[in-house]
This record gives sequence, structure tokens and C-alpha cells, in this order.
Amino acid sequence: MVVRGPRYSLRYLTAADAPALFELGSDPEVTRFFSWGPYRKKSEARKFIAFLKRKRVAGKRLELGIVANGDDRPIGLTGLTEFSRRDRRAVIGTWLGREHWGSGANRESKALVLALAFDALGLNRVSALASPENARSIAALRRLGFVEEGVLHGWHIHGGVPRDVVILRMLRDEWTRTPLAEVPVAIEGKPPVPFLP
Repeated sequence: MVVRGPRYSLRYLTAADAPALFELGSDPEVTRFFSWGPYRKKSEARKFIAFLKRKRVAGKRLELGIVANGDDRPIGLTGLTEFSRRDRRAVIGTWLGREHWGSGANRESKALVLALAFDALGLNRVSALASPENARSIAALRRLGFVEEGVLHGWHIHGGVPRDVVILRMLRDEWTRTPLAEVPVAIEGKPPVPFLP
């Protein structure tokens, strides 16, 4: 499956993408709000790509590499985790190499993954989680139409320390009223069966 937009596309990562993923994930500024990283060894990127495939097959995570149209090298990652088929919801996450911050890649990749979530997978709600200290990420999500709902205290454990997260949401009917829903999106191939309604 490939999800195509005007400037960017989303596709599954393969072992051949490990060097590019390592380069992106070895930047401490990129990973400073993550529970992992920065990458220290290329083998970490290879293991993560294999992990994504196992989780995709199991219906647990549907994460894809972000590539610029005309250049197949990954510039980041986006996708859906924490699926609840019964409740038709998931959590969205996106990260980009620092040189792609402010490029429009975040906005378009969110438009692509939300079209996948709401149109192809039939979800009703997509949540986003961000560190309360990550004002840039929270502001970007708000600009895209996500609605802040509050703070989940002690939600994640990073380095053995409980961390709070800000939770934001996008409901299907809210999405239809955002400019993100107007971005032309083409889904080539079918989403994996475990994620289908």
C-alpha cells in the first residue's frame, strides 16, 4: 500500500531504508521528546523496521515512511498506533528529520494518514499525544484542527520516569471540516486486513 498526495507519499519502510532512518533518528534534537533515541547504531534502525513489519502483520501499528514524490528516500515517519477496532480509534504520531521541519511535510503527511484513518479504515477518532514541553508540536497540531482535551498525567515512562502528555483529538466529522480533508489523496493497494473495519 502507498498513500500518495500532491508533494509527499507514505509507504512501508524496508531494510534498505535503515541508513536513512538511522541518519534521521540519530539527531538528538529530533528525538528529545521520544521514549527512545537518539540512535547510536545502524542496527537500531534495522531492528525498528523489522519491528514495524511484525506489528503491522499483527494489526497493532500501521506506520509508514514519509517520502517526497520523485525521491524515495525517507524523510520521516508517520502512522497510527494504539488501535481499538471496537471503538474505531487510534493514535497518530509523526516525526521528521530536522531539515524538513517547516517544509509542509508534517501538514501533508497528517492529511494523508488521516485520509487513510477516516476513509479507508473507517475510524471515528484519532488522538495525538505530545509532551507538554513540546510547544512546537502542540501548536502544529492545533493549526491542523486538532482539539486539545487536557493532560494525561504519568502516561508514558521515559528512562524510568513517568511523563505527562497533552492529548488532542480529531473526530471524523471535525476532520471533514478542515483543509486537511481537501488535500487530494490516492491510496494504491489495500490496507492490511487486520486494520480494516
